[in-house]
Amino acid sequence: MREVAIVGAGKIGSMIADWLSHTEDYRVTVIDKSAEQLGRLDSNGTSQRVALDVEKPSELARTLEGKFAVLSAAPFQVTGNVAEAAALAGVHYLDLTEDVTVTQKVKALAEGAPTAFIPQCGLAPGFIAFVAFDLAKHFDRLQDVRLRVGALPQFPSNALNYNLTWSTDGLINEYCAPCEVIEDGVLRQVPALEGREEFSLDGVTYEAFNTSGGIGTLCETLKSSVRNLNYRTIRYPGHVAIMKTLLHDLRLRDRREVLKDILEYALPTTLQDVVIIFVTVTGSQAGRFVQETYATKIYGQMLHGAPRSAIQITTAAGICGVLDLLAEGKLPERGFVRQEDVPLADFLHNRFGRVYAAYGNRTGEAKPS
Repeated sequence: MREVAIVGAGKIGSMIADWLSHTEDYRVTVIDKSAEQLGRLDSNGTSQRVALDVEKPSELARTLEGKFAVLSAAPFQVTGNVAEAAALAGVHYLDLTEDVTVTQKVKALAEGAPTAFIPQCGLAPGFIAFVAFDLAKHFDRLQDVRLRVGALPQFPSNALNYNLTWSTDGLINEYCAPCEVIEDGVLRQVPALEGREEFSLDGVTYEAFNTSGGIGTLCETLKSSVRNLNYRTIRYPGHVAIMKTLLHDLRLRDRREVLKDILEYALPTTLQDVVIIFVTVTGSQAGRFVQETYATKIYGQMLHGAPRSAIQITTAAGICGVLDLLAEGKLPERGFVRQEDVPLADFLHNRFGRVYAAYGNRTGEAKPS
């Protein structure tokens, strides 16, 4: 049995802890600064709970000594501290961050490290890169790679057409930070909330627009081989216009704590959500111009007797599946590991990755390589 630590006992961290502990292959320790948050964990789940503020990496490192890996489900503001602690303790490191600056720090820590540093292991960034890179390998020459992902309420009931389903800090950050794209073969940055488009899936109309971090390291990986590549977040129509008013016209992008308070006061959470994944790749195959598309929807469900949202399931499945593949020796065991290094077929056959495979490929002819 491998010993792992999870930093963060919130919506996603608690789901990861529950899922891993039920496999009986991992002995789980959950670390959080809030004793109250730790007390909400399933009593049958974790083997140990540690109340610890991770602001000091050296203190966290002492708790991590002897562990196989540490998984960060903490807010992006402190994820870098967890990576530092992993380096000090000499343990494998995985996280869920969409923050570009944090990932750059993780990449620097991974240089020459004897253990693996694998950031961005959730849904987007994470699974979306497994799919896009796998599809890209089907082409002799790439033209466009378009990644679209959204976690939406099944029953929207407010002007934003949105409910809080994950970290409010992370949501605000991806709406504010610049976004990496490739346009006409050039890697560049564009503003968040721009590039709005509409599309329909299963008869429902959605909007999609630029947000930061969901693309992971894919731009860097494909910059010499693709003409256009972008990532956009999916919402119901009307959402982005209101967010622009809040962030730009009311200048709340400069007062994020105020915006966080407004959103958490006004928007209820929900477990009745749906995750939409829509990836389209075009290019040349044997001299023909071809499109392949992967599209699916995943809904919340009951797991181990508790209701879990779709975003909890898909995010936890990403990092748990990558942990399994690392433990099985199917991923590099030292240095910086990109999400593009995760074979889609291996992930979909994994006990956690099957959450995605169970819903199948809905559109086009794309198959795992």
